[in-house]
Formats: sequence, structure tokens, C-alpha cells
Amino acid sequence: MDEPKRRNMASDPTFIEIDGTAIELREVAGVGTPILLLHEALGSVSLWGTFPERLAAASGHPVIAWSRQGFGRSGPLPEPPGLDFLDRAADQTLAVMARLGIDRIHLHGHSDGTAIALLVAARAPDQVRSLVLEAPHVTVEIGALKAIEQMRDRFASGDLRKRLARHHDDPDTVFENWVGIWLDPRLRNWSIEARLRQVRTPTLLIHGQDDVYFSADQLERIKAIIPGTDAAVIPGCGHSPFRDQPTLVAEISANHVGKC
Repeated sequence: MDEPKRRNMASDPTFIEIDGTAIELREVAGVGTPILLLHEALGSVSLWGTFPERLAAASGHPVIAWSRQGFGRSGPLPEPPGLDFLDRAADQTLAVMARLGIDRIHLHGHSDGTAIALLVAARAPDQVRSLVLEAPHVTVEIGALKAIEQMRDRFASGDLRKRLARHHDDPDTVFENWVGIWLDPRLRNWSIEARLRQVRTPTLLIHGQDDVYFSADQLERIKAIIPGTDAAVIPGCGHSPFRDQPTLVAEISANHVGKC
């Protein structure tokens, strides 16, 4: 993509086709290399709320939010995700970039989106200008599994299903896939640490001090492998810093992108 170039702003989501599947997309206008948002395990375009606009305003860059296949208003997955689900998501991320004609990108991931961003940066280092990773994780933690179990027990009786239904065409499948894959005993030894050695992208880690899913140990693991990685631990913030402290996170992210 040539710079400077301003991408069109769409107030409502639009759709592109990737391998015969409709992919939900929303763009906020800006100039320069786009920032692509990679959502969490239960996320979607709409679950980013107003953060894309905040990030575009803080950085001046175009911001693109999209829902992976099986999430939001994107087309359904043909089958439940396998153990390679994050690698498949990285494949789809690169396919979205190609479909949009994007040669270089800033990646901003949240939770599972951070692992996807790291896999993309490891696979295509020349295409990724920077990484901002909120609630990053590169291994499984017992705390995360316990939190998922608690969410599973509350899904049927609480209002979580109703809330997810506002953001997904098929909230039951989204939730069942999330629980099924992360509580699969075969995933207990999951780690992408060895693959981080291929990452040479300027990286910023953002961790909520009160995150119940992942600890600050994940930051140390990443910093030990990717040279020059910066980290920000935000007090009074849980697993979703962009929701708990959206203005601060947008500013921190914009500052990092501006250096890259």
C-alpha cells in the first residue's frame, strides 16, 4: 500500500469475501499504514465498541476491525476449531490483508488476538510494522482454565448468552467453541514461545493488573525472546484494557505506532 493514503470510513460494517466466506469489516478513516484489530476469543467487530474511533483519532492512522470466520456477522465455520485454530486465524489475517491490498500493517491484538498477531509477525515479518498486544499470552495458565470453567457454569443461567447474542449471529457456537478448545486436555501444553524467535517487530505489551485470565508472567516470557519489547501494566484494569481504560490504551498504542 502506498503512503499517504486515506481509507474510506464506513459508519456501518461492510463485508468482503475470503475463500467464499463473508467477512464482517468496519473501517475508520486515517492516513498512512493501517492498524488492524485482532479480537479476543469471544470478540467481534461490534465488541470493540468505540475503541477503533478512539485509536484512529489518537494515531491519525486508518483503523480496521474485522470479525474472524465464525464470529460476529461473518460466515460460520464449517466445523469446530481444531488445535491449530490460531494458525488458521493467522492465515485468515494474511488473507484479509491481501484482499484489502495491504502490504504493510500495524497489528493491535487483544487476548487470543495477541497470539494471532505474533504468529502473523513470525510468518510475515516484513509486512508487520508494529505489534500492540493487550492481555498477551503465549502459553496456557491454570488461572485462565479456571476462569473459563466458571464462565461455562454461568453461561446458561446468567445474561452472558444474551449479551453475546447482540454481537454474534450464533452466540451458542461461539461460546461452545471457546470452551471446547481451551478446556481440551490436548491444549494444556500449548505454547508459541519457540516461534517468537522469528518475530523482529517493535512490540508493546499491555497488561491489566487485575486480569483474571493471564498473569504478568506472560509479559516476561515474551520480553525474554523478543528484543526491545516494551510493556505497560495498567492498575485498576482487567482482561480488557481497551474497555476499562480506552483513552489511555489508545494513547499508549498511538505513541508506539508513531515510533514505528
